[in-house]
Amino acid sequence: MTTPIARPRKRNPKSKQPKLQPPTTQWSDYAKLMRLDKPIGILLLLWPTLWSLWLAAKGLPRWDLLLIFTLGVIVMRSAGCVINDFADRKIDGRVARTQERPLVTGAISNRGALVLFALLCLCAFGLVLLTDPLTIKLSVGGLLLAFIYPFMKRHTHLPQVVLGAAFAWSVPMAFAAQAGALKPEMWLIYVTVVLWTVAYDTFYAMVDRADDIKIGVKSTAILFGDQDRFITGALQVMTLYSLYLIGQRFGLGMYYNTSLVNVAGLFCYQQVLIRYREPAACFKAFLNNNWVGAVVFVGITVDLAFK
Repeated sequence: MTTPIARPRKRNPKSKQPKLQPPTTQWSDYAKLMRLDKPIGILLLLWPTLWSLWLAAKGLPRWDLLLIFTLGVIVMRSAGCVINDFADRKIDGRVARTQERPLVTGAISNRGALVLFALLCLCAFGLVLLTDPLTIKLSVGGLLLAFIYPFMKRHTHLPQVVLGAAFAWSVPMAFAAQAGALKPEMWLIYVTVVLWTVAYDTFYAMVDRADDIKIGVKSTAILFGDQDRFITGALQVMTLYSLYLIGQRFGLGMYYNTSLVNVAGLFCYQQVLIRYREPAACFKAFLNNNWVGAVVFVGITVDLAFK
Protein backbone atom coordinates (compact mmCIF):
# COMPACT_ATOMS: atom_id res chain seq x y z
CA MET A 1 0.00 0.00 0.00
CA THR A 2 1.53 3.30 -1.08
CA THR A 3 1.37 6.50 0.88
CA PRO A 4 -0.04 9.41 -1.09
CA ILE A 5 2.42 12.28 -1.61
CA ALA A 6 1.14 15.59 -0.24
CA ARG A 7 0.98 18.16 -2.97
CA PRO A 8 2.02 21.73 -2.23
CA ARG A 9 -0.88 24.14 -1.93
CA LYS A 10 -1.14 26.60 -4.76
CA ARG A 11 -1.00 30.26 -3.88
CA ASN A 12 -3.85 32.39 -4.95
CA PRO A 13 -2.28 35.09 -7.10
CA LYS A 14 -5.04 37.45 -6.00
CA SER A 15 -4.28 37.03 -2.31
CA LYS A 16 -2.85 40.17 -0.70
CA GLN A 17 0.68 40.11 0.62
CA PRO A 18 1.32 41.95 3.88
CA LYS A 19 2.82 45.38 3.32
CA LEU A 20 5.74 46.63 5.31
CA GLN A 21 4.64 49.68 7.26
CA PRO A 22 7.03 52.54 7.97
CA PRO A 23 7.95 52.96 11.62
CA THR A 24 5.44 54.99 13.56
CA THR A 25 6.89 58.21 14.91
CA GLN A 26 6.68 58.45 18.69
CA TRP A 27 7.31 61.37 21.01
CA SER A 28 10.36 59.45 22.20
CA ASP A 29 11.79 59.68 18.68
CA TYR A 30 11.56 63.47 18.77
CA ALA A 31 13.11 63.50 22.24
CA LYS A 32 15.94 61.35 20.89
CA LEU A 33 16.39 63.66 17.90
CA MET A 34 16.69 66.63 20.29
CA ARG A 35 19.08 64.55 22.44
CA LEU A 36 16.96 65.11 25.54
CA ASP A 37 17.97 61.63 26.62
CA LYS A 38 21.60 62.83 26.68
CA PRO A 39 21.67 66.09 28.67
CA ILE A 40 25.46 66.47 28.66
CA GLY A 41 25.25 68.99 25.80
CA ILE A 42 22.72 71.06 27.72
CA LEU A 43 24.98 71.15 30.77
CA LEU A 44 28.11 72.06 28.79
CA LEU A 45 26.20 74.96 27.24
CA LEU A 46 24.50 75.97 30.50
CA TRP A 47 27.57 76.34 32.73
CA PRO A 48 29.22 79.20 30.77
CA THR A 49 25.83 80.92 30.54
CA LEU A 50 25.55 80.81 34.32
CA TRP A 51 29.14 82.03 34.70
CA SER A 52 28.27 85.03 32.58
CA LEU A 53 25.03 85.83 34.42
CA TRP A 54 26.68 85.71 37.86
CA LEU A 55 29.73 87.72 36.80
CA ALA A 56 27.59 90.35 35.09
CA ALA A 57 25.38 90.66 38.17
CA LYS A 58 28.36 90.48 40.58
CA GLY A 59 26.24 88.03 42.52
CA LEU A 60 22.77 86.56 42.16
CA PRO A 61 21.28 87.53 38.75
CA ARG A 62 17.67 88.48 38.06
CA TRP A 63 15.43 85.43 38.51
CA ASP A 64 13.57 86.07 35.24
CA LEU A 65 16.83 86.11 33.25
CA LEU A 66 17.95 82.95 35.01
CA LEU A 67 14.75 81.21 33.90
CA ILE A 68 14.83 82.66 30.37
CA PHE A 69 18.42 81.62 29.69
CA THR A 70 18.07 78.18 31.26
CA LEU A 71 15.08 77.44 29.03
CA GLY A 72 16.85 79.08 26.10
CA VAL A 73 19.86 76.80 26.51
CA ILE A 74 17.65 73.71 26.47
CA VAL A 75 15.71 74.88 23.42
CA MET A 76 18.70 76.03 21.36
CA ARG A 77 20.78 72.98 22.17
CA SER A 78 17.84 70.86 21.04
CA ALA A 79 17.56 72.90 17.84
CA GLY A 80 21.29 72.48 17.23
CA CYS A 81 21.01 68.70 17.56
CA VAL A 82 18.09 68.59 15.12
CA ILE A 83 19.84 70.60 12.40
CA ASN A 84 23.07 68.65 13.03
CA ASP A 85 21.30 65.32 12.45
CA PHE A 86 19.57 66.72 9.36
CA ALA A 87 22.92 67.79 7.91
CA ASP A 88 24.49 64.40 8.77
CA ARG A 89 21.53 62.22 7.79
CA LYS A 90 23.41 60.64 4.87
CA ILE A 91 26.60 59.89 6.79
CA ASP A 92 25.37 58.97 10.28
CA GLY A 93 24.43 55.49 9.08
CA ARG A 94 28.10 54.83 8.29
CA VAL A 95 29.31 55.74 11.78
CA ALA A 96 28.92 53.07 14.46
CA ARG A 97 27.94 55.54 17.20
CA THR A 98 25.19 57.25 15.19
CA GLN A 99 23.54 54.41 13.25
CA GLU A 100 20.37 54.46 15.38
CA ARG A 101 19.57 58.15 15.10
CA PRO A 102 15.92 58.80 14.12
CA LEU A 103 16.70 60.34 10.72
CA VAL A 104 18.87 57.35 9.84
CA THR A 105 16.30 54.74 10.84
CA GLY A 106 13.44 56.67 9.22
CA ALA A 107 11.59 57.11 12.49
CA ILE A 108 11.37 60.84 11.67
CA SER A 109 11.18 62.33 8.19
CA ASN A 110 13.43 65.08 6.88
CA ARG A 111 10.45 67.39 6.71
CA GLY A 112 9.52 66.56 10.30
CA ALA A 113 13.04 67.43 11.44
CA LEU A 114 13.01 70.79 9.64
CA VAL A 115 9.59 71.67 11.07
CA LEU A 116 10.83 70.80 14.55
CA PHE A 117 13.96 72.93 14.04
CA ALA A 118 11.84 75.90 12.97
CA LEU A 119 9.51 75.51 15.96
CA LEU A 120 12.42 75.33 18.39
CA CYS A 121 13.99 78.45 16.88
CA LEU A 122 10.67 80.28 17.23
CA CYS A 123 10.46 79.23 20.87
CA ALA A 124 14.00 80.45 21.49
CA PHE A 125 13.26 83.77 19.79
CA GLY A 126 10.13 84.12 21.88
CA LEU A 127 12.24 83.77 25.01
CA VAL A 128 14.76 86.35 23.75
CA LEU A 129 11.94 88.84 23.13
CA LEU A 130 11.46 88.90 26.90
CA THR A 131 14.89 90.54 27.27
CA ASP A 132 16.31 93.85 25.97
CA PRO A 133 17.00 95.12 22.41
CA LEU A 134 20.76 94.48 22.59
CA THR A 135 20.25 90.83 23.56
CA ILE A 136 17.67 90.43 20.78
CA LYS A 137 20.19 91.69 18.22
CA LEU A 138 22.87 89.35 19.56
CA SER A 139 20.53 86.37 19.23
CA VAL A 140 20.77 86.59 15.43
CA GLY A 141 24.48 85.74 15.61
CA GLY A 142 23.75 82.77 17.85
CA LEU A 143 21.18 81.40 15.43
CA LEU A 144 23.54 81.74 12.44
CA LEU A 145 26.36 79.95 14.28
CA ALA A 146 24.05 77.13 15.37
CA PHE A 147 22.85 76.70 11.78
CA ILE A 148 26.21 76.71 9.99
CA TYR A 149 28.17 74.54 12.44
CA PRO A 150 26.85 71.12 11.22
CA PHE A 151 27.97 71.87 7.67
CA MET A 152 31.52 72.95 8.61
CA LYS A 153 32.85 69.40 8.98
CA ARG A 154 32.61 69.04 5.19
CA HIS A 155 34.70 72.13 4.46
CA THR A 156 37.23 72.58 7.27
CA HIS A 157 39.16 70.56 9.82
CA LEU A 158 38.16 73.15 12.43
CA PRO A 159 34.41 72.56 12.99
CA GLN A 160 35.17 72.39 16.73
CA VAL A 161 36.19 76.06 16.60
CA VAL A 162 32.84 76.96 15.04
CA LEU A 163 31.09 74.88 17.71
CA GLY A 164 33.07 76.74 20.36
CA ALA A 165 31.99 80.07 18.90
CA ALA A 166 28.37 78.87 18.90
CA PHE A 167 28.46 77.46 22.44
CA ALA A 168 30.17 80.59 23.76
CA TRP A 169 27.63 82.94 22.15
CA SER A 170 25.36 82.56 25.17
CA VAL A 171 28.04 84.45 27.13
CA PRO A 172 27.61 87.89 25.48
CA MET A 173 23.84 87.40 25.33
CA ALA A 174 23.53 86.60 29.04
CA PHE A 175 26.00 89.33 30.01
CA ALA A 176 24.20 91.96 27.94
CA ALA A 177 20.81 90.97 29.33
CA GLN A 178 22.03 91.25 32.92
CA ALA A 179 24.47 94.18 32.71
CA GLY A 180 22.83 96.12 29.87
CA ALA A 181 26.14 96.40 27.99
CA LEU A 182 29.00 94.34 26.56
CA LYS A 183 31.95 95.18 28.79
CA PRO A 184 35.48 94.36 27.50
CA GLU A 185 36.16 91.77 30.20
CA MET A 186 33.15 89.79 28.99
CA TRP A 187 35.06 88.83 25.84
CA LEU A 188 37.66 87.14 28.03
CA ILE A 189 34.91 84.76 29.19
CA TYR A 190 33.94 84.21 25.55
CA VAL A 191 37.48 83.31 24.45
CA THR A 192 37.87 81.00 27.45
CA VAL A 193 34.74 79.07 26.53
CA VAL A 194 35.89 78.73 22.91
CA LEU A 195 39.26 77.29 24.00
CA TRP A 196 37.60 74.91 26.45
CA THR A 197 35.04 73.75 23.88
CA VAL A 198 37.66 73.01 21.22
CA ALA A 199 39.55 70.87 23.74
CA TYR A 200 36.64 68.76 24.95
CA ASP A 201 34.98 68.45 21.55
CA THR A 202 38.26 67.16 20.17
CA PHE A 203 37.95 64.33 22.72
CA TYR A 204 34.45 63.74 21.33
CA ALA A 205 35.78 63.72 17.76
CA MET A 206 38.48 61.22 18.73
CA VAL A 207 35.69 58.71 19.41
CA ASP A 208 34.64 58.75 15.73
CA ARG A 209 38.03 59.43 14.16
CA ALA A 210 38.40 56.05 12.41
CA ASP A 211 34.91 56.24 10.87
CA ASP A 212 35.31 59.92 9.97
CA ILE A 213 38.52 59.26 8.06
CA LYS A 214 36.79 56.55 6.02
CA ILE A 215 33.83 58.72 5.02
CA GLY A 216 35.74 61.98 4.57
CA VAL A 217 34.36 63.96 7.53
CA LYS A 218 36.81 66.52 8.93
CA SER A 219 37.61 67.36 12.55
CA THR A 220 40.35 68.68 14.82
CA ALA A 221 40.97 65.08 15.95
CA ILE A 222 42.00 64.23 12.39
CA LEU A 223 43.89 67.50 11.91
CA PHE A 224 45.90 67.10 15.12
CA GLY A 225 46.74 63.45 14.37
CA ASP A 226 49.43 62.05 16.65
CA GLN A 227 49.77 65.46 18.33
CA ASP A 228 46.18 65.34 19.64
CA ARG A 229 47.19 64.78 23.27
CA PHE A 230 49.78 67.56 23.22
CA ILE A 231 47.48 70.09 21.52
CA THR A 232 44.42 69.35 23.67
CA GLY A 233 46.69 69.61 26.72
CA ALA A 234 47.94 72.99 25.48
CA LEU A 235 44.35 74.13 24.95
CA GLN A 236 43.51 73.10 28.50
CA VAL A 237 46.49 75.04 29.87
CA MET A 238 45.32 78.10 27.90
CA THR A 239 41.80 77.60 29.23
CA LEU A 240 43.07 77.42 32.80
CA TYR A 241 45.15 80.58 32.35
CA SER A 242 42.16 82.38 30.80
CA LEU A 243 40.02 81.33 33.77
CA TYR A 244 42.68 82.78 36.07
CA LEU A 245 42.59 86.06 34.13
CA ILE A 246 38.79 86.13 34.48
CA GLY A 247 39.25 85.94 38.24
CA GLN A 248 41.68 88.84 38.12
CA ARG A 249 39.48 91.04 35.95
CA PHE A 250 36.34 90.40 37.99
CA GLY A 251 38.04 90.67 41.37
CA LEU A 252 37.54 87.06 42.42
CA GLY A 253 39.63 85.62 45.22
CA MET A 254 40.48 82.53 47.25
CA TYR A 255 37.34 80.47 46.68
CA TYR A 256 37.48 80.95 42.92
CA ASN A 257 41.21 80.21 42.73
CA THR A 258 40.64 77.03 44.74
CA SER A 259 38.12 75.93 42.11
CA LEU A 260 40.80 76.42 39.45
CA VAL A 261 43.09 74.02 41.29
CA ASN A 262 40.31 71.43 41.03
CA VAL A 263 39.88 72.24 37.34
CA ALA A 264 43.60 71.60 36.80
CA GLY A 265 43.17 68.21 38.44
CA LEU A 266 40.21 67.37 36.20
CA PHE A 267 42.19 68.33 33.10
CA CYS A 268 45.06 66.07 34.19
CA TYR A 269 42.59 63.22 34.73
CA GLN A 270 41.19 63.73 31.22
CA GLN A 271 44.67 63.53 29.72
CA VAL A 272 45.24 60.26 31.56
CA LEU A 273 41.97 58.93 30.14
CA ILE A 274 42.91 59.66 26.51
CA ARG A 275 46.49 58.41 26.75
CA TYR A 276 45.74 55.28 24.67
CA ARG A 277 43.14 57.04 22.48
CA GLU A 278 40.55 54.36 23.15
CA PRO A 279 37.10 55.57 21.98
CA ALA A 280 35.31 54.72 25.25
CA ALA A 281 37.97 56.48 27.33
CA CYS A 282 37.93 59.54 25.05
CA PHE A 283 34.17 59.74 25.45
CA LYS A 284 34.56 59.51 29.22
CA ALA A 285 37.04 62.40 29.09
CA PHE A 286 34.52 64.42 27.11
CA LEU A 287 31.77 63.74 29.67
CA ASN A 288 34.07 64.69 32.54
CA ASN A 289 34.02 68.31 31.36
CA ASN A 290 30.60 68.69 32.92
CA TRP A 291 32.44 68.72 36.26
CA VAL A 292 34.81 71.39 34.98
CA GLY A 293 31.88 73.70 34.24
CA ALA A 294 30.25 72.92 37.58
CA VAL A 295 33.42 73.49 39.60
CA VAL A 296 34.05 76.88 37.98
CA PHE A 297 30.42 77.86 38.62
CA VAL A 298 30.68 76.92 42.29
CA GLY A 299 33.91 78.90 42.58
CA ILE A 300 32.28 82.00 41.07
CA THR A 301 29.08 81.84 43.13
CA VAL A 302 30.80 81.15 46.47
CA ASP A 303 33.41 83.83 45.92
CA LEU A 304 30.82 86.45 45.02
CA ALA A 305 28.57 85.41 47.91
CA PHE A 306 31.32 86.10 50.47
CA LYS A 307 32.31 89.50 49.11
